[in-house]
Amino acid sequence: MTSKPLFFLGRLFLGAIFILASLDKIHHPAAFGQIVYNYQILSNIGVNLTAIILPWIELLLGIFLVFGRWLHGAIFLSNLILVVFSGLLIFNLSRGLDVNCGCFSIQATQLASTLWSICRDVLFLVLAIYLLIHIMLRPNPGILDNKPDER
Repeated sequence: MTSKPLFFLGRLFLGAIFILASLDKIHHPAAFGQIVYNYQILSNIGVNLTAIILPWIELLLGIFLVFGRWLHGAIFLSNLILVVFSGLLIFNLSRGLDVNCGCFSIQATQLASTLWSICRDVLFLVLAIYLLIHIMLRPNPGILDNKPDER
């Protein structure tokens, strides 16, 4: 399999992950706010802003990845978000906090498993890094190019 199909499938998969991760949070911002609060790193206003804005950013990134639009920015931001998510989980694990990551569900019944969440996020990050390397090594398609990226 050449790199074009791998890149295409990788960005579809990562895009679907971001879309899936955003849906429950968008529908239940207060419950997601409680999860963000449990991380114990933001002020109340930071918790509220994060609970409202972050799911929409995830949704937009997922849509951009799936439809191949603004890929340089979408892939870069996906890497940044995954680094931050992984770092926060590792930080909380080092503090002895095993919090529900709130990654795909805000349900309180979801058992906290920070180690599993870290492993999963690192795997997603490896994929995102592959996409970043792939897009950075390819020639610039042109700023005015209005076609979806077809790698």
